[in-house]
Amino acid sequence: MSTTFTIDSSTSRATPVSAPMKRVTVPAVRKRKGGEPLVMLTAYTVRTAQLFDPHCDLLLVGDSLGQVIYGLPSTVPVSLEMMAAHGAAVVRGSYHAMVVVDMPFGSYETSPEKAFESAAWLLKQTGAAGVKLEGGVAMAPTVQFLVERGIPVMGHVGLTPQAVNMLGGYGARGRTQEEAAKIIDDGQAIARAGAFSLVVEGVIEPIAIELTRSIDCPTIGIGASAQCDGQVLVAEDMLGMFERVPRFVKRYGDMAGYISERAEAYANEVRSRAFPGVEQVYQPK
Repeated sequence: MSTTFTIDSSTSRATPVSAPMKRVTVPAVRKRKGGEPLVMLTAYTVRTAQLFDPHCDLLLVGDSLGQVIYGLPSTVPVSLEMMAAHGAAVVRGSYHAMVVVDMPFGSYETSPEKAFESAAWLLKQTGAAGVKLEGGVAMAPTVQFLVERGIPVMGHVGLTPQAVNMLGGYGARGRTQEEAAKIIDDGQAIARAGAFSLVVEGVIEPIAIELTRSIDCPTIGIGASAQCDGQVLVAEDMLGMFERVPRFVKRYGDMAGYISERAEAYANEVRSRAFPGVEQVYQPK
């Protein structure tokens, strides 16, 4: 972990403004409990951050980048260095939304001290405002350890992708009484430990509603319920970049189709020598 990324706030805006907006803060997120729903999308690059920033309260640099950007089979192989590089890019591309960076598998589970080392390094490298980690009761002492040392933590319970090998897949959670009770216990433990918000993923709706009502920090649903205090989606799923998406995703466009059509048009023009045209080439003066 020796790579250093330079953070320059002067280059963090697609279009400079006369008075830079103040970023959404941890207290501001907490105050949204029970109020206007929080809007969160994933972002991995400067340009997507620039486009999403005016519309989002939070931008999540998710370890889903392992699959979305790098084509990995799961989030498990993602490294701290990968998260730092993309986290710094998203911070540079935004000026309004609070940026939260996922802590990848293996970077925080060993001990609270290890988690602090990883989280502090991530925040220093990226300029992000907080980190997200997966887990429930077992991770509560780690969350408390981080919060007491000044690191804002977003929790994540229910379907936890980093534990896919233990869970046996990505199906919905909470269909048995035992599993439902565990999800509630996990969420409440993370909230008590001081998390400023809690992602609730892939659970049956009654659990999401009960958990939302039982804790004092905002819940952010993904495959949960509209009654959560906010929502998050993987941006590429929402935009229609992939043909296969989880059931809980609503596709707001068909970017894959659009991009494929434009690539086909370009290829046809190159092969017919229609491109480049007179407008795209330099002529002698």
